[in-house]
Amino acid sequence: MPLVKNSFFFLVIFLSFSIKSYEEGFALNNEIKIAYRDYGPETGEPILLVTGLGAQLTLWPDFLIESLQEKNFRPIAFDNRDVGLSTRFSSKPSQTINYIKYFLFLPIKSEYSIEDMASDGISVLDHLNVDRSHILGMSMGGMISQVLVAQYPERVSSFAMISSTASTPNPFNGPKLKVTRQLLKRSAAKDDIEGRINQSVKLFELIGSPGKNYDTPEFREKMKSYIQRGGDDSGFVRQMAAIVGSKNRKKFLRAIQTPTIVIHGDIDPLIKVGNAYSAHKLIQSSDLIIVNGMGHILDELSYSKFQDQLIEFLKSNSTDSI
Repeated sequence: MPLVKNSFFFLVIFLSFSIKSYEEGFALNNEIKIAYRDYGPETGEPILLVTGLGAQLTLWPDFLIESLQEKNFRPIAFDNRDVGLSTRFSSKPSQTINYIKYFLFLPIKSEYSIEDMASDGISVLDHLNVDRSHILGMSMGGMISQVLVAQYPERVSSFAMISSTASTPNPFNGPKLKVTRQLLKRSAAKDDIEGRINQSVKLFELIGSPGKNYDTPEFREKMKSYIQRGGDDSGFVRQMAAIVGSKNRKKFLRAIQTPTIVIHGDIDPLIKVGNAYSAHKLIQSSDLIIVNGMGHILDELSYSKFQDQLIEFLKSNSTDSI
Protein backbone atom coordinates (compact mmCIF):
# COMPACT_ATOMS: atom_id res chain seq x y z
CA MET A 1 0.00 0.00 0.00
CA PRO A 2 1.18 3.54 -0.67
CA LEU A 3 2.40 5.72 2.16
CA VAL A 4 1.06 9.26 1.77
CA LYS A 5 3.35 11.68 3.60
CA ASN A 6 0.95 14.65 3.40
CA SER A 7 -2.75 14.55 2.70
CA PHE A 8 -3.18 18.20 1.68
CA PHE A 9 -2.57 20.17 -1.49
CA PHE A 10 -0.38 23.24 -1.65
CA LEU A 11 0.76 25.69 -4.26
CA VAL A 12 3.85 27.78 -3.74
CA ILE A 13 5.80 30.28 -5.80
CA PHE A 14 9.53 29.80 -5.38
CA LEU A 15 12.47 31.86 -6.63
CA SER A 16 15.58 29.80 -7.33
CA PHE A 17 19.21 30.88 -7.32
CA SER A 18 19.03 31.30 -11.08
CA ILE A 19 16.14 33.80 -10.72
CA LYS A 20 13.67 31.35 -12.17
CA SER A 21 10.13 31.28 -10.79
CA TYR A 22 7.93 28.22 -10.84
CA GLU A 23 4.81 26.76 -9.30
CA GLU A 24 4.80 23.55 -7.28
CA GLY A 25 1.94 21.36 -6.21
CA PHE A 26 0.44 17.89 -6.26
CA ALA A 27 -1.72 16.05 -8.77
CA LEU A 28 -3.76 13.01 -7.80
CA ASN A 29 -3.95 9.71 -9.66
CA ASN A 30 -6.64 7.99 -7.61
CA GLU A 31 -4.99 7.85 -4.17
CA ILE A 32 -1.46 8.39 -5.52
CA LYS A 33 -0.06 11.88 -4.98
CA ILE A 34 2.33 13.15 -7.67
CA ALA A 35 4.53 16.17 -6.95
CA TYR A 36 5.09 18.47 -9.91
CA ARG A 37 6.89 21.67 -10.82
CA ASP A 38 5.55 23.97 -13.54
CA TYR A 39 8.30 26.30 -14.78
CA GLY A 40 6.06 28.32 -17.10
CA PRO A 41 5.46 30.58 -18.80
CA GLU A 42 1.76 29.76 -18.84
CA THR A 43 1.59 31.06 -22.42
CA GLY A 44 4.36 28.68 -23.50
CA GLU A 45 3.78 25.35 -25.20
CA PRO A 46 3.79 22.56 -22.56
CA ILE A 47 6.53 19.95 -22.53
CA LEU A 48 6.31 17.22 -19.89
CA LEU A 49 9.70 16.04 -18.57
CA VAL A 50 9.70 12.42 -17.35
CA THR A 51 12.61 11.48 -15.08
CA GLY A 52 14.68 8.33 -14.86
CA LEU A 53 15.16 5.60 -12.26
CA GLY A 54 15.14 6.94 -8.71
CA ALA A 55 15.50 10.51 -9.98
CA GLN A 56 13.68 13.48 -8.51
CA LEU A 57 12.41 16.33 -10.67
CA THR A 58 15.18 18.57 -9.31
CA LEU A 59 17.76 16.63 -11.34
CA TRP A 60 16.59 18.26 -14.58
CA PRO A 61 19.42 20.72 -15.33
CA ASP A 62 18.85 24.46 -15.47
CA PHE A 63 20.43 24.70 -18.93
CA LEU A 64 17.72 22.39 -20.34
CA ILE A 65 14.87 24.22 -18.60
CA GLU A 66 16.16 27.63 -19.67
CA SER A 67 16.80 26.62 -23.29
CA LEU A 68 13.20 25.41 -23.56
CA GLN A 69 11.77 28.52 -21.95
CA GLU A 70 13.80 30.75 -24.27
CA LYS A 71 12.01 29.14 -27.21
CA ASN A 72 8.59 29.68 -25.60
CA PHE A 73 8.12 26.19 -24.23
CA ARG A 74 6.63 25.53 -20.80
CA PRO A 75 8.62 22.80 -19.01
CA ILE A 76 6.63 20.74 -16.52
CA ALA A 77 8.54 18.21 -14.40
CA PHE A 78 7.27 15.74 -11.81
CA ASP A 79 8.49 13.19 -9.30
CA ASN A 80 7.56 9.69 -10.40
CA ARG A 81 5.65 7.71 -7.80
CA ASP A 82 7.88 6.35 -5.04
CA VAL A 83 10.50 9.10 -5.27
CA GLY A 84 10.96 12.68 -4.06
CA LEU A 85 7.77 14.22 -2.66
CA SER A 86 5.38 11.88 -4.45
CA THR A 87 3.58 9.02 -2.70
CA ARG A 88 5.92 6.35 -1.37
CA PHE A 89 5.13 2.65 -1.19
CA SER A 90 5.80 0.25 1.67
CA SER A 91 6.97 -3.06 0.21
CA LYS A 92 10.59 -4.05 0.71
CA PRO A 93 11.64 -6.27 -2.21
CA SER A 94 14.87 -8.15 -1.72
CA GLN A 95 17.63 -6.80 -3.94
CA THR A 96 19.50 -10.08 -3.68
CA ILE A 97 16.52 -12.21 -4.73
CA ASN A 98 15.58 -9.82 -7.56
CA TYR A 99 19.19 -9.76 -8.72
CA ILE A 100 19.26 -13.58 -8.88
CA LYS A 101 15.93 -13.64 -10.74
CA TYR A 102 17.29 -11.01 -13.12
CA PHE A 103 20.19 -13.24 -14.13
CA LEU A 104 18.00 -16.34 -14.34
CA PHE A 105 15.38 -14.55 -16.50
CA LEU A 106 12.71 -15.29 -13.88
CA PRO A 107 9.64 -13.03 -13.47
CA ILE A 108 9.89 -10.27 -10.89
CA LYS A 109 6.83 -8.99 -9.05
CA SER A 110 6.41 -5.26 -8.57
CA GLU A 111 3.99 -3.15 -6.52
CA TYR A 112 3.10 -1.06 -9.58
CA SER A 113 3.75 -1.09 -13.30
CA ILE A 114 5.27 1.13 -15.98
CA GLU A 115 1.69 1.64 -17.21
CA ASP A 116 0.73 2.98 -13.77
CA MET A 117 3.63 5.42 -13.93
CA ALA A 118 2.56 6.59 -17.39
CA SER A 119 -0.90 7.38 -16.03
CA ASP A 120 0.77 9.51 -13.33
CA GLY A 121 2.13 11.78 -16.06
CA ILE A 122 -1.35 12.15 -17.53
CA SER A 123 -2.68 13.04 -14.08
CA VAL A 124 -0.22 15.95 -13.94
CA LEU A 125 -1.41 17.24 -17.32
CA ASP A 126 -5.03 16.85 -16.20
CA HIS A 127 -4.38 18.74 -12.97
CA LEU A 128 -2.82 21.63 -14.90
CA ASN A 129 -5.61 21.60 -17.51
CA VAL A 130 -3.13 20.80 -20.27
CA ASP A 131 -4.93 19.10 -23.16
CA ARG A 132 -1.84 18.43 -25.27
CA SER A 133 1.89 18.41 -24.52
CA HIS A 134 5.28 17.49 -25.92
CA ILE A 135 6.81 14.58 -23.98
CA LEU A 136 10.52 14.31 -23.17
CA GLY A 137 11.54 11.17 -21.32
CA MET A 138 15.04 10.12 -20.31
CA SER A 139 16.21 6.63 -19.32
CA MET A 140 13.38 5.03 -17.30
CA GLY A 141 11.44 8.19 -18.13
CA GLY A 142 11.73 7.19 -21.77
CA MET A 143 10.26 3.78 -20.94
CA ILE A 144 7.34 5.39 -19.11
CA SER A 145 6.88 7.84 -21.99
CA GLN A 146 6.73 5.06 -24.57
CA VAL A 147 3.61 3.75 -22.85
CA LEU A 148 2.16 7.24 -22.33
CA VAL A 149 2.62 8.21 -25.99
CA ALA A 150 1.20 4.90 -27.28
CA GLN A 151 -1.81 4.85 -24.95
CA TYR A 152 -2.69 8.57 -24.95
CA PRO A 153 -1.77 9.77 -28.48
CA GLU A 154 -4.43 12.49 -28.42
CA ARG A 155 -2.57 14.15 -25.52
CA VAL A 156 0.85 14.25 -27.23
CA SER A 157 2.28 16.76 -29.73
CA SER A 158 5.67 15.06 -30.08
CA PHE A 159 7.95 12.63 -28.26
CA ALA A 160 11.66 13.01 -27.52
CA MET A 161 13.23 9.85 -26.09
CA ILE A 162 16.72 10.21 -24.62
CA SER A 163 19.00 7.36 -23.47
CA SER A 164 16.24 4.77 -23.21
CA THR A 165 15.17 1.34 -24.46
CA ALA A 166 12.09 -0.66 -25.42
CA SER A 167 13.61 -3.94 -24.28
CA THR A 168 13.23 -5.59 -20.92
CA PRO A 169 16.65 -5.34 -19.25
CA ASN A 170 18.54 -8.58 -18.93
CA PRO A 171 22.19 -9.57 -18.35
CA PHE A 172 22.96 -9.36 -22.06
CA ASN A 173 21.52 -5.97 -22.97
CA GLY A 174 21.68 -4.31 -19.55
CA PRO A 175 24.37 -2.19 -17.92
CA LYS A 176 27.97 -3.18 -17.47
CA LEU A 177 28.62 -5.24 -14.35
CA LYS A 178 30.51 -2.44 -12.55
CA VAL A 179 27.61 -0.10 -13.22
CA THR A 180 25.11 -2.62 -11.84
CA ARG A 181 27.22 -3.03 -8.71
CA GLN A 182 27.30 0.72 -8.13
CA LEU A 183 23.54 1.00 -8.69
CA LEU A 184 23.01 -1.66 -6.03
CA LYS A 185 25.38 0.13 -3.64
CA ARG A 186 23.50 3.38 -4.17
CA SER A 187 20.10 1.84 -3.54
CA ALA A 188 21.33 -0.04 -0.46
CA ALA A 189 23.17 2.96 1.01
CA LYS A 190 22.16 3.68 4.60
CA ASP A 191 25.05 6.07 5.15
CA ASP A 192 24.76 9.58 6.44
CA ILE A 193 24.27 12.34 3.89
CA GLU A 194 28.00 12.60 3.16
CA GLY A 195 28.22 8.87 2.47
CA ARG A 196 25.26 9.02 0.10
CA ILE A 197 26.79 11.99 -1.68
CA ASN A 198 29.98 9.98 -2.17
CA GLN A 199 27.96 7.12 -3.69
CA SER A 200 26.26 9.59 -6.05
CA VAL A 201 29.59 11.05 -7.16
CA LYS A 202 30.88 7.55 -7.97
CA LEU A 203 27.73 6.64 -9.89
CA PHE A 204 27.61 9.84 -11.95
CA GLU A 205 31.29 9.57 -12.88
CA LEU A 206 30.76 5.93 -13.83
CA ILE A 207 27.78 6.48 -16.14
CA GLY A 208 28.47 10.05 -17.29
CA SER A 209 30.58 11.25 -20.20
CA PRO A 210 34.31 10.48 -19.87
CA GLY A 211 36.35 13.24 -18.28
CA LYS A 212 33.36 14.94 -16.64
CA ASN A 213 34.25 15.69 -13.00
CA TYR A 214 31.37 15.43 -10.56
CA ASP A 215 33.49 15.61 -7.42
CA THR A 216 33.02 19.36 -7.07
CA PRO A 217 31.63 21.55 -4.27
CA GLU A 218 28.76 22.62 -6.54
CA PHE A 219 27.69 19.06 -7.36
CA ARG A 220 28.06 17.92 -3.75
CA GLU A 221 25.89 20.80 -2.55
CA LYS A 222 23.28 19.96 -5.17
CA MET A 223 23.28 16.32 -4.05
CA LYS A 224 22.95 17.40 -0.41
CA SER A 225 19.82 19.43 -1.22
CA TYR A 226 18.56 16.57 -3.38
CA ILE A 227 18.93 14.00 -0.58
CA GLN A 228 17.38 16.31 2.02
CA ARG A 229 14.36 16.90 -0.24
CA GLY A 230 13.75 13.28 -1.20
CA GLY A 231 14.63 11.29 1.88
CA ASP A 232 15.72 7.67 1.51
CA ASP A 233 16.27 5.75 -1.73
CA SER A 234 13.92 2.85 -0.94
CA GLY A 235 11.77 3.67 -3.96
CA PHE A 236 14.73 3.01 -6.24
CA VAL A 237 14.47 -0.75 -5.66
CA ARG A 238 10.70 -0.80 -6.23
CA GLN A 239 11.02 1.25 -9.44
CA MET A 240 13.73 -1.15 -10.61
CA ALA A 241 11.35 -4.04 -9.96
CA ALA A 242 8.72 -2.29 -12.11
CA ILE A 243 11.24 -1.96 -14.96
CA VAL A 244 12.64 -5.49 -14.82
CA GLY A 245 9.19 -6.94 -14.12
CA SER A 246 7.64 -5.19 -17.10
CA LYS A 247 7.00 -6.96 -20.35
CA ASN A 248 8.79 -5.99 -23.53
CA ARG A 249 7.44 -2.64 -24.75
CA LYS A 250 8.14 -3.15 -28.47
CA LYS A 251 4.41 -3.38 -29.16
CA PHE A 252 4.01 0.12 -27.77
CA LEU A 253 6.75 1.48 -30.01
CA ARG A 254 5.19 -0.12 -33.08
CA ALA A 255 1.91 1.59 -32.18
CA ILE A 256 3.44 5.07 -31.90
CA GLN A 257 2.51 7.37 -34.77
CA THR A 258 3.35 10.59 -32.92
CA PRO A 259 6.37 12.47 -34.33
CA THR A 260 9.35 11.06 -32.42
CA ILE A 261 13.05 11.79 -32.07
CA VAL A 262 15.39 9.20 -30.53
CA ILE A 263 18.56 10.60 -28.94
CA HIS A 264 21.33 8.47 -27.46
CA GLY A 265 24.98 8.73 -26.45
CA ASP A 266 27.36 6.51 -28.38
CA ILE A 267 29.20 5.41 -25.22
CA ASP A 268 26.28 5.03 -22.81
CA PRO A 269 27.41 2.38 -20.27
CA LEU A 270 23.97 1.97 -18.69
CA ILE A 271 21.71 1.53 -21.74
CA LYS A 272 23.75 0.51 -24.76
CA VAL A 273 23.47 2.57 -27.94
CA GLY A 274 22.12 -0.40 -29.89
CA ASN A 275 18.83 0.16 -28.08
CA ALA A 276 18.47 3.52 -29.86
CA TYR A 277 18.84 1.93 -33.28
CA SER A 278 16.23 -0.68 -32.35
CA ALA A 279 13.77 1.95 -31.10
CA HIS A 280 14.29 4.06 -34.22
CA LYS A 281 13.51 1.05 -36.37
CA LEU A 282 10.34 0.24 -34.42
CA ILE A 283 8.84 3.75 -34.36
CA GLN A 284 7.41 4.83 -37.69
CA SER A 285 9.12 7.82 -39.31
CA SER A 286 11.17 8.60 -36.20
CA ASP A 287 14.37 10.67 -36.30
CA LEU A 288 17.61 9.41 -34.76
CA ILE A 289 20.51 11.35 -33.24
CA ILE A 290 23.59 9.55 -31.93
CA VAL A 291 25.65 11.91 -29.77
CA ASN A 292 29.39 11.40 -29.92
CA GLY A 293 31.11 11.20 -26.54
CA MET A 294 27.89 11.19 -24.51
CA GLY A 295 27.34 8.73 -21.66
CA HIS A 296 24.10 8.33 -19.71
CA ILE A 297 24.08 11.73 -17.99
CA LEU A 298 22.75 14.86 -19.69
CA ASP A 299 25.64 17.27 -19.14
CA GLU A 300 25.82 20.70 -20.75
CA LEU A 301 28.47 19.78 -23.35
CA SER A 302 26.49 16.74 -24.52
CA TYR A 303 23.29 18.77 -24.67
CA SER A 304 24.96 21.44 -26.80
CA LYS A 305 25.62 18.78 -29.44
CA PHE A 306 21.92 18.16 -30.11
CA GLN A 307 20.14 21.17 -28.60
CA ASP A 308 19.44 22.91 -31.91
CA GLN A 309 18.09 19.72 -33.49
CA LEU A 310 15.85 19.04 -30.49
CA ILE A 311 14.42 22.57 -30.47
CA GLU A 312 13.88 22.48 -34.23
CA PHE A 313 12.07 19.13 -33.88
CA LEU A 314 9.81 20.48 -31.12
CA LYS A 315 9.07 23.67 -33.04
CA SER A 316 8.21 21.76 -36.21
CA ASN A 317 5.65 19.76 -34.24
CA SER A 318 4.19 22.59 -32.20
CA THR A 319 0.45 23.13 -32.11
CA ASP A 320 0.98 26.40 -33.97
CA SER A 321 2.48 24.54 -36.93
CA ILE A 322 -0.26 21.92 -37.14
